[in-house]
Amino acid sequence: MKRVISVVLQTILLLAVFGAGSFLPAFNVLPMWKMGAGATHDFVLDGLVFMIVLYLIILAIEAIRKRLNSSGVLTTIAFVLALVLGFAMKFGMVSVGSAAS
Repeated sequence: MKRVISVVLQTILLLAVFGAGSFLPAFNVLPMWKMGAGATHDFVLDGLVFMIVLYLIILAIEAIRKRLNSSGVLTTIAFVLALVLGFAMKFGMVSVGSAAS
């Protein structure tokens, strides 16, 4: 049960970072990294980069605590779930010509 709760909480944390990082360029907080995702949309890479950095930090902490064998797989599952959910919710997608681009 503790492992399921850990995966759910890590998924929520990673998803929140992905979402927050995707919306930061709209407030002109950071310069925007983006790539074309079609004729009418761009993909903002900021949230994805922030989520990957957080994932690597969590893995580094687990490696330092020597729990990488047991918790590393669960963290990777949480990362993949957050990635799939974030793409399904279209985090990072902006219309070309919107205020964020």
